Amino acid sequence: MSTATPTQSNQTNSNKDIGPLMFGRDIFVEALEREGCEVIFAYPGGASMEIHQSLTKSKIRTILPRHEQGGSFAAEGYARATGKAGVCMATSGPGATNLVTAIADAYVDSCPLIAITGQVAQSMIGRGAFQETDMIGVTLPIVKHSYLITDINDIPRIVKEAFYIAQSGRPGPVVLDFPKNVQQQKARPVWPTMDEVKARLRGYTDRVAADELALNEIIGLIEKSERPVIYSGGGIITAGASAELLQFAESTQIPLTTTLMGIGGFPEEHPLSLRWLGMHGAAFANWAVNGEYAQRKDPSEPMVKLKDGCDLLLAFGVRFDDRVTGAFSEFAKGATIVHLDIDPSEHHKNKRANLAIHGDLKDALQRMNALIAQRKGIQKTFPAWHSQVAEWKAKAPFRYTTEGQIVDSAHIKPFHKEGEEYILPQMVIEELWRLTKGEAIITTGVGQHQMWAGQWYKYKFARQFITSAGLGSMGYGYPAALGAKVARPDKQVIDIDGDGSFLMNIQELATAHVEKIAAKAIVLNNQHLGMVVQWEDNFFDGNRGHTYLGNPDNRSGIYPDYVKVCTSFGVPCERVVYRKDLRAALERMLAAETPYVLDIITPYTEHVLPFIPAGRTVADMRW
Repeated sequence: MSTATPTQSNQTNSNKDIGPLMFGRDIFVEALEREGCEVIFAYPGGASMEIHQSLTKSKIRTILPRHEQGGSFAAEGYARATGKAGVCMATSGPGATNLVTAIADAYVDSCPLIAITGQVAQSMIGRGAFQETDMIGVTLPIVKHSYLITDINDIPRIVKEAFYIAQSGRPGPVVLDFPKNVQQQKARPVWPTMDEVKARLRGYTDRVAADELALNEIIGLIEKSERPVIYSGGGIITAGASAELLQFAESTQIPLTTTLMGIGGFPEEHPLSLRWLGMHGAAFANWAVNGEYAQRKDPSEPMVKLKDGCDLLLAFGVRFDDRVTGAFSEFAKGATIVHLDIDPSEHHKNKRANLAIHGDLKDALQRMNALIAQRKGIQKTFPAWHSQVAEWKAKAPFRYTTEGQIVDSAHIKPFHKEGEEYILPQMVIEELWRLTKGEAIITTGVGQHQMWAGQWYKYKFARQFITSAGLGSMGYGYPAALGAKVARPDKQVIDIDGDGSFLMNIQELATAHVEKIAAKAIVLNNQHLGMVVQWEDNFFDGNRGHTYLGNPDNRSGIYPDYVKVCTSFGVPCERVVYRKDLRAALERMLAAETPYVLDIITPYTEHVLPFIPAGRTVADMRW
């Protein structure tokens, strides 16, 4: 965090790009335009309305969300779909604090976000004025950088710095807190160059070249190993290094697994793909990294290893998140760990690496690929390892059973017809993948549906799977789909959601309808907080601790009625109950040129498998 300091008064040097006399608000909007801002998700209020007046004269598309959180999640969706900074804005006080969840989400998931907040006049700051909140203080732990604009002459520099910081290195959110009196002042803007901005940011660099000796050492470690695995994260996507990663994997013939954030960074139907690993990741990926163990029923039992996992783990752009590792001490135990990342603060934070390398991933992979080409390939093959990985893939693919699925879910019973088969959530996503040929952009809320979306849709390209992975923000899915669809109007963009998550920002259906944003939504409606229910079943003998979302006075009904709710927003919606109706309903949704919602009724008794309980090990995996 920094508070901007006043600069010298405007210079008249003929080499400077100096504009005409302008209001601070107009300077600010022009600064956004100069940084390539195409769209802003902004909800007006007393401390930001003057900026909105300037936006009415701008080429920037202003989208009015129906809640500030919805707008900020939409800005994240735009950023995740493009790699460019998403921009959102709210007024001071409660408007500003409604952005905080998205700011935290962007921070954890390394998403470039510019969060603009109106602020009370400088003379009122610290006086407890109406709708005053210290946004610099509130967001201090969850931003990459922040500015309180105190001098109108600083606006051009601050905005340029903000976009540069948000989008470079390890991306993240930047907050711009803009007092109303500075918006109302006048000055002649002096527009700095990027070189001038970079010169001011001492100690900050956006591109770090990995040490050449360390990159050579990686190749040496590969040629000494017998069972290598690449462990790839969201950093690969952020760095735009998917093509380089594919070349590296193919030239070394090393199996590759990703994190949830890394999904799409490597094509999942590639023979070397192990899909993703962790708590609900592929059993075969978890075995490849950690080894296969006899399944134990109690964590106090000894771990009995059946087969060895990797002896070399190449971790690229990951943070060794606990949902991936489980017990840190047991993760990739016995393997030599190489950790290559743009952010050195991630080195040794959760898991100690044998070789920690600070560097830009795209650059490092390009250089390693060149080194491999110079050597005419890796002088090592791994036939036994590939055979073992293939055996694990055959043993434990993602799967579900349709047997015995006439369940006791009260909300399904009223629809019972003799011989009709109910719909399981996994088959919805599997059918969607077939119909879209794996080409759609998928967003999600948070919960069981999020994990199934990761398991049953096979992703082909980077920025295809957009989810709140680190913070786990319910209500993220549909607003993020709006932002992604604005960014990629050429693509089908579909939110796979749960009824709990979808309801949290359902008001954004109004935004979709009014702004004509054809983002679709599939609601896997089990009338419960499904992931919490799964944990209740596993650890609390099925005792329900306020996880039922329906109407307790009518447990055999569907509540709320999404068909009526969506229709009231002007968005088509249909309810799907039986398996025989699923494909046609999905086809109608995909054919629609408007927003469209499918309310698909599913049983709450279905669990996400595989499942490694939190803090446990692969020996505790239920698959």
